[in-house]
Amino acid sequence: GFAIALRIALTVVAAKLIQLPFLEILGGCLLLWIGVSLLQGDDATDDNTQGKGSKQRGIFTAIRTILMADLVMCLDNVIAVAATAQGDMTLLIFGLALSIPLVLFGSSLMIKLMDRFPWIVLLGAGLIGWVAGETIVNDHMLDSVAQQYPALKYVAAVLGAALVLAVGRHLQQRKTAALQQSLR
Repeated sequence: GFAIALRIALTVVAAKLIQLPFLEILGGCLLLWIGVSLLQGDDATDDNTQGKGSKQRGIFTAIRTILMADLVMCLDNVIAVAATAQGDMTLLIFGLALSIPLVLFGSSLMIKLMDRFPWIVLLGAGLIGWVAGETIVNDHMLDSVAQQYPALKYVAAVLGAALVLAVGRHLQQRKTAALQQSLR
């Protein structure tokens, strides 16, 4: 329901936002943060040492992270739909109507897969980093640089994925070390 409400609200605003400089750079930076945050979820060591209240906080943290990721990726999706529609309200509504069921079906499928295969979270965080790198380079302010260096899009995508995975792993190791230290 939150994803649907976001898409409707952001579609109205997207036509105005599409030409703002640095919007995609900001969105890409938010995606980098979200990708790292995704890797900060409760892991197996936490499950053995936390009580029920802590696990509930972990669930709410995960929900907040997913909602933030959805907000940023929703904004990107809505901007893409608005750019494609180029002011044609019928096409804009059609694009929105098509994307909502895809998001609903896709999110429920991903939740089931993540429960069964936890490594998908790592893959998803890397993918968010990849999209963040591409999003940053696609900002209108960087058009001339992107045209001059076409491979920059791919380099930025790889760097975004690597950054999310490296920082996420580092923070997980720090969290585990702090937890072990507190248990001593």
